[in-house]
Amino acid sequence: MSNAVRKKMTLGVVIGSRAFFSPAPCKAARDEVLAQLEALGVDAVILPFEATANGAVQSIEDAKLYADHFRKNAERIDGLVICLPNFGDEIAVVELVNRARLNVPILLQASNDENDKVSVSQRRDAWCGKISVTNNFFQYGIPFSETSSHTMDISSAAFRADLEKFVSVCRVVGGLRGARLGAIGARTAPFQTMRYSEKLLQQAGVTVVTADMSELIGRASSLSADDADVAAIIAKIQGYGNVPAHITRDQLATQARWTVTVNRWIAENECDASAIQCWRSLQDNFGCATCVTMSMMGEDLMPSACEVDIMGALSMYALALASKAPPAILDWNNNFAHEPDKVVSTHCGNFPRSFIGDTPEIAELDVLGESIGRSKCFGAVKGKVRAGEMTYFRVSSDDTAGHLKVYLGEGEFTDDPYGMDGGIAVCRVPRLRQLMNFVTQNGFEHHVAMVRGHHAPVLNEALTRYLGWPFYDHDTPPEPQLFHPRRF
Repeated sequence: MSNAVRKKMTLGVVIGSRAFFSPAPCKAARDEVLAQLEALGVDAVILPFEATANGAVQSIEDAKLYADHFRKNAERIDGLVICLPNFGDEIAVVELVNRARLNVPILLQASNDENDKVSVSQRRDAWCGKISVTNNFFQYGIPFSETSSHTMDISSAAFRADLEKFVSVCRVVGGLRGARLGAIGARTAPFQTMRYSEKLLQQAGVTVVTADMSELIGRASSLSADDADVAAIIAKIQGYGNVPAHITRDQLATQARWTVTVNRWIAENECDASAIQCWRSLQDNFGCATCVTMSMMGEDLMPSACEVDIMGALSMYALALASKAPPAILDWNNNFAHEPDKVVSTHCGNFPRSFIGDTPEIAELDVLGESIGRSKCFGAVKGKVRAGEMTYFRVSSDDTAGHLKVYLGEGEFTDDPYGMDGGIAVCRVPRLRQLMNFVTQNGFEHHVAMVRGHHAPVLNEALTRYLGWPFYDHDTPPEPQLFHPRRF
């Protein structure tokens, strides 16, 4: 089970204040932001109210106190929320962040003034104060996230939505920076498109752990069908979908032995996601497919990609972090008649059950089964993906340019019938021809990761502010800017 996807999130909380403004809003701001986080199920790290004047950070001494507290809790803190109930002290805020050295996402909020409360004793001036804080962040090279309005009330539903999105951004950034990916088996020779750079991944904080296919086949072969874990997986497979009557107990046991072996190896190596050689060493040398193994891992939010597609596994993991939902790896595979914005996305049978949406059939691989015999190919999860919103995402390593690169966007699964075997998703993507032109002209693979729901804004924010991977968002124009300072 992936700790990063399911972990309870924790944010450091800062109330920034300038001493000669009214201190009254500081206590209310603190109470309101803590209440919002509690409602979202997010833990908070903050000093007691009495630790500083007005419970706020408004001096270098306050900044040092908070920075020390945050450093002591650094392993817990996934991001910072900085609230400015009044103008705020720009030096105190930037010194706190600079001294804490957390390297986590930051959400900066500034409170609204009320038109009938702008006297010397009541005014906030947070609109202006926020610009002063952001100017200092720019000078120090500190990336940060904006709220959806320049100023907003902390108690508002809009700010809660901003917090919820920000928590997801923190999960994506933290999860990807320390991801561990398992590569089981050699890249299948006919799929040269699955080449990737381990060194570029390592520069991005992503570690790849490798295993020879023969090593895991040897482990799986040594397991007895009576092993308690094997028996449990047999039962899980039988309850996971509809298994045809002609599938034998021996076929189920073979599949279960493989699944147990993979699960144990993933746990031993603390992998967050994986990619497995599925064509065709496993079928020839052990006698099963690996699709249902990958499907069940995906359902547990530990995604696994076909054909040793490590970059696909990373793409799936990013979607799981953003959505907390099971992702899948698919091919951009077929035109849908002459519909310009529809495409059929398929794979043999690795989709997680809830990604499909209906009870799948668990049977043999169709294309490979016709070639080498269906008896060697049990384990494919088959079904049509039901209609609904979807997000697509793909990371690739560009060795020539020396960086990772990404494209993302949103579309929908449709309910159009399509008479093909395996896992089938009929997708509608606005301006699909333009997207495919980008994919082909920029050397991306035919695989793409997808997840239910619309989550592209979370991924866009993580890439724009914190990860620094070049990307194309098919639905969102890039931010206007003079230039992008090197901050990563």
